[in-house]
Amino acid sequence: MKNILVPVGSSKNAQSHLQYAVDFAEAVGAKLFVVQVYNVYTKAGTMIRVDDVIQRESKAFLDNLVSQIDTKNVEVIVKVLKGKLINTLELACKTAEVDLILVEPRTNSIKDEVYLGKTSGKIIKQTNIPALIVPEGYVFKPVTNILLAMKSAIIKKKRALNPLKSIKDTFNADVHLLLVKTPHYNEGDFDVNEVLEDLSSSVTKSGNATTFQGVLEHYRSHNPDMLCVVRRKRGFFAKKWEKNTILKKDFHSNLPVLVLRGLK
Repeated sequence: MKNILVPVGSSKNAQSHLQYAVDFAEAVGAKLFVVQVYNVYTKAGTMIRVDDVIQRESKAFLDNLVSQIDTKNVEVIVKVLKGKLINTLELACKTAEVDLILVEPRTNSIKDEVYLGKTSGKIIKQTNIPALIVPEGYVFKPVTNILLAMKSAIIKKKRALNPLKSIKDTFNADVHLLLVKTPHYNEGDFDVNEVLEDLSSSVTKSGNATTFQGVLEHYRSHNPDMLCVVRRKRGFFAKKWEKNTILKKDFHSNLPVLVLRGLK
């Protein structure tokens, strides 16, 4: 893991989130890109040029934010980008060869019942880059136990597991694989290939209505300090992901959640 991107909004948690990002990046030996994305909609005939103002103010905001944290030995690069959020982030990640996006659950929402706000939910739902959702105010600590919850162990793109493997190797963590048999189970979904088997310290099989219910049932027995899930086109929380905002009643975690992409 070489490059990590952190989109920054206007939340009160921005400083805490960025400090976690720096601490995490230092542990995995990665460079950190701190970015803010803006888009300008102007009325016909408007003569005032606002791009320069927004660029200047956003850059000053990010520089001030970075000055308030301990950057340690991490290379931190600050960028202000113009464009539509998802397209701009995708392009930035491709250009900088980003391995992981660090997302805070609520970048703008102040509603207590919200787990992922509209912006964070959009990033998780619509981008194809692996993401790590870090709870608000969460202080970095080495990862020792990871619970990997899947309803299908079929993996056609082995590189999709790279973020998980990197974290496992960095912290010498145990990965506990939880296979959840849902009503959508297909023959062969529980066939664990050699790569996934080598990655896992243990394998548990469970029957539940949803993958999330399987996580709730086996959460305490594994005592993880990180949860890892897969976002397929119709995978983990597929219906929840269809709305950008995700409520705590549908899903909530007080631990970092690693979201993998593109296994098939």
